[in-house]
Amino acid sequence: MGLKSRFYVDIMNLHHGVTGSCHICNVRFPNDENLMFLVDCGLFQGEDSEELNASFPFKAEKISFCLITHNHVDHIGRLPLLVKNFFSGKIYATDTTTKLMENALYDSCSVLRSKNDSQGLYDEEDVQKTLELCVPCDYDEGVQVHPNIKAYFFRNDHLPGAASILVQIVYNGEEPINILFTGDYCKNNVFLYESYIPHWVLDLPLTIVCESTYGDTDSTEIVPCFDENLLKAIEEDKTVLALVFSLGRTQEILYRLKCLQDAGLLDVNIPIYLDGKLAIKYTNMYKKGVLDIKPEMEDFFPQNVTIVDKVIRRSLLYEDNSCKIIVTSSGMGSYGPARSYIPVFLGRKNVLIHFTGYTAEGTMGRKIKDAPEGEEIQTAGFLVIKHADVEYTSEFSAHAKADQLIDFLKQFENIKLILINHGKPATKELFAKRVLEQVETKQVGILNRDMLFRIDSWGIVKTIPTKFI
Repeated sequence: MGLKSRFYVDIMNLHHGVTGSCHICNVRFPNDENLMFLVDCGLFQGEDSEELNASFPFKAEKISFCLITHNHVDHIGRLPLLVKNFFSGKIYATDTTTKLMENALYDSCSVLRSKNDSQGLYDEEDVQKTLELCVPCDYDEGVQVHPNIKAYFFRNDHLPGAASILVQIVYNGEEPINILFTGDYCKNNVFLYESYIPHWVLDLPLTIVCESTYGDTDSTEIVPCFDENLLKAIEEDKTVLALVFSLGRTQEILYRLKCLQDAGLLDVNIPIYLDGKLAIKYTNMYKKGVLDIKPEMEDFFPQNVTIVDKVIRRSLLYEDNSCKIIVTSSGMGSYGPARSYIPVFLGRKNVLIHFTGYTAEGTMGRKIKDAPEGEEIQTAGFLVIKHADVEYTSEFSAHAKADQLIDFLKQFENIKLILINHGKPATKELFAKRVLEQVETKQVGILNRDMLFRIDSWGIVKTIPTKFI
């Protein structure tokens, strides 16, 4: 059989690290038909994001369809740009994810407009057109996205609506090509039912595209510190500024505060403020039961919470030196109300600024975490001397750690190839070595921007350098 009649898929990434997630998949059928689809289409964040976000290294109108793993901006934030560039195919996601995407994409549009370096990336009309292309999908039900391609969305506890996606590509007379994209993977979430992969999938000959965000860290290495740090700050009569991601992390931190109140560890008279339009919208969706969360977890709100809106202005909180807790976005400190709070509170000794998740290189969160006490930092156009306590924890991370990912991979009986994805370059290297040592698979590769993997039902056919390093 000549090369032109081969049945294969070329897989490559637009991202080297942990933001801007986008898998480009180009299917070559034996009849010489080519079909290109995307899994996720996210915004880059942190260093070099402006240049990376500006354009795609392919023609958007050539993309047949998109599959979305979950509603985080680094996985969906460039969908409107794709549409602006004449993509007109369907966008498939779980029903819950499609409910969440409207708020996320309009907020992203607003945030990008507020940045001088990103004006014109896309507008509200592009967002509306994007939403009109979305197709809500049920968990575990196959969706025929092409006559030769079926997609399955399996529950993934990274956040409400998240999915690991199995793509089955078939052609008469050929062995099927099965690719499982883990997405940002987590097995347990206090708000969700436990995730699982159906038994019929475990025996399939598979290529697995596996995330590796914490591929250099075991779950036993994570030391919880948020409760202790917060309670110590409250005991010292400080203001606590908790930086959170709008979806998932906001609600988990609120639930943690409720648990501390219920246990008698946190005085219910300590005022709690929730700020951030998107965080508030998502929190209301949690409370109203419109998302796929456990009904018993809809009561997660602590006592004595004030929503910061037009009535309660942030300026009042700036001037108030009394002990309080402010829960606000964005989690990396570069966007949202955090851009206003950080310049005010960073210079005060009676403040604890607590990050509750990952902060990418080049973000405000990373800058103030790495800066020593007493150093002058430019934030939101102001020069501020760092005097506040700054703490960080990864205990709330909705990403599986290396040992948990290994356990996830070990349940599959017939892995042909594992492609390591979504991690810092050094982390992906370390995790790839561990996978080779501990998981039964014929091949392991590392996905990034400078190499594509040509695969068939048996694994790697060859690797090819890309032209968009």
